[in-house]
Amino acid sequence: MVEQVCGVPPEQFLSVCEAVTANSGRDRTTCWVYSVGWTHHSTGVQYIRGSAIIQLLLGNMGRPGGGIMALRGHASIQGSTDIPTLFNLLPGYLPMPVAGEHDTLTDYVATISSPGMKGFWTKADAYTISLLKAWYGEAAQSENDFCFDLLPKLTGDHGTYQTVLDQIDGKGEGYFLVGQNPAVGSAQAKLQRQGLANLKWLVVRDVNLIESATFWKDGPEIATGEMATEDIRTEVFFLPAATHVEKAGSFTQTQRMVQWRHKAVEPPGDAKSELDFFFHLGRMLRERLAGSTDPKDRPLLDLTWDYPVDSRGEPDPVSVLAEINGSFLTGERAGEPLPGFTSMRADGSTAGGCWIYTGLYKGGVNQAARRKPGREQNWVANEWGWAWPMDRRTLYNRASADPDGKPWSERKAYVWWDEGEQRWTGHDVPDFEVTKPPSYRPPDGASGPEGLAGDDPFIMQADGKGWLYAPSGLLDGPMPAHYEPHESPVRNPLYHQQGNPTRQVYRRKDNPSNPSAGEPGAEVFPYVFTTYRLTEHHTAGGMSRWVPYLAELQPEMFCEVSPELASERKLEHLSYATIVTARTAIEARVLVTERMTPLTVDGHVIHQVGLPYHWGVGNEAFVSGDSANDLLGLALDPNVHIQESKVGSCDIQPGRRPTGPALLRYVEDYRSRAGITVGTGNTQLTEHP
Repeated sequence: MVEQVCGVPPEQFLSVCEAVTANSGRDRTTCWVYSVGWTHHSTGVQYIRGSAIIQLLLGNMGRPGGGIMALRGHASIQGSTDIPTLFNLLPGYLPMPVAGEHDTLTDYVATISSPGMKGFWTKADAYTISLLKAWYGEAAQSENDFCFDLLPKLTGDHGTYQTVLDQIDGKGEGYFLVGQNPAVGSAQAKLQRQGLANLKWLVVRDVNLIESATFWKDGPEIATGEMATEDIRTEVFFLPAATHVEKAGSFTQTQRMVQWRHKAVEPPGDAKSELDFFFHLGRMLRERLAGSTDPKDRPLLDLTWDYPVDSRGEPDPVSVLAEINGSFLTGERAGEPLPGFTSMRADGSTAGGCWIYTGLYKGGVNQAARRKPGREQNWVANEWGWAWPMDRRTLYNRASADPDGKPWSERKAYVWWDEGEQRWTGHDVPDFEVTKPPSYRPPDGASGPEGLAGDDPFIMQADGKGWLYAPSGLLDGPMPAHYEPHESPVRNPLYHQQGNPTRQVYRRKDNPSNPSAGEPGAEVFPYVFTTYRLTEHHTAGGMSRWVPYLAELQPEMFCEVSPELASERKLEHLSYATIVTARTAIEARVLVTERMTPLTVDGHVIHQVGLPYHWGVGNEAFVSGDSANDLLGLALDPNVHIQESKVGSCDIQPGRRPTGPALLRYVEDYRSRAGITVGTGNTQLTEHP
């Protein structure tokens, strides 16, 4: 079945299974490491959940050398979700309130924790109120629900792709782009550029003049005539940004380790850090609104915004770190930093900007800046940087000991119960209540942390257990299931249902989809393309295509094809090829390589086309080229709204693509031959024959 569905030969699959199981047990652990491509699917969350289930079954969770690690491709992607750039989260993974559902703070907290629930999410009221006190200070009092009314509320999908569609539809006037280059780096990049072209104003903060700042004069749509510079009303403000060596702050990497980055040099000219820019933007807005009695101005005027600045006027980043950590507000310890999240209270006596980061400034010391050499501490290295929560380097590490609190083996000893001291100890900070013995059993009706038994390691779960079956939290079901991608040249061999029935689709004329197997016209797009990164370039290329050494190492957009596909389509090594989907066609140099192995799936040979996605069309960088993301349509995972950019169907032909208006006619011919309509590929439920 694995071979039929995935094209992986049984002996190869068995070899992997035997290697993983042989390396999982009392003396050994296996870690799954994935690049971000696992998430770039309409079933991405379930891919990772499938791996988590395997790790639970093999005993590889909460133990050294186990778990799941994501290679993010950027230094602080973890930090960007902890203290989020995501529209539906508050810091520390607290959900964003929803308009009409969370009219009061009590309503909001009741959706996170409930009576009888176990674990530390029952303290969500303390985490939330401490956050509100950190943000609104003296203005946040119990009488006004701690300013809960001032928080923004969700009114629907406010993700990046819905936002750009709203821009196209005239529902957005302005946009900030901070370290993002959607004109190249986002799926359906053409839609991104069309959205940018329909704004009143656009602020781009970056280290280079990226394509998202110059689309109005040299984007692909200028060449095809779909846009004209004189018709684009968007006023673009390009503000130079400081690079990572020109500003102080923190990185949070995949292991949740926060490491402090010291400023090496001052930024040149007008370049500013994000902290400097947003602090002074907020200061100027508050000054302009001073004295206003309009209720809509209160969220801004009531914010705590009193960060100290240096002689250059730049705010002190350590003061932001201290605010995130939090402090006692009343009593004998008023003004002292909180030592950990268990010190947070729901009565307004504590403040803290992100509960999972509490302890990062314990004792008034920047714990992230610790740099004790490895030779001077144990192998866990707890005195290098700081990891959330509470400096625990491995989450759920109670699982590294057996139910009686003894290490599963001496080789893998990590934390254990010290019977003499009556506390948990070990090489790492125990991710457990340190004085709760393995023999503890909660009394009937106990809830919160007290409801967890002494052998319940998963302290953030509602029952303290690791879940193989997830009855809540996922929109596409409690267990992973195999679905084909949104665009696939093969039928789902496992189920009648072709694609994820809950995937997020956009039925729009400007977002056509290729037909998949079983639909009329699927044969027009017989191949599969997949996207990936290169060592020499970084994401959309905004930092690397402007560096001559890196640009010289990878100067041109290319596609990787197998010798078999090259023979079938008469593609010549280092010549050009045109790759086409229902959205557009791009050109790339041909790299014929055995890396791209044809797969036999359900009896059909599937050829793959490999596409790096670092290039974009523009005149500012040292190198430019067609963007792989122009080929992509919009179909998203239903849980986290991440695009399916890892895979799609396509055709590939030898030679260079047409230019100018001829490119539009070329793509329209493909659409016509495939019979593509707005509904093509966008039926979520597969109809029974």
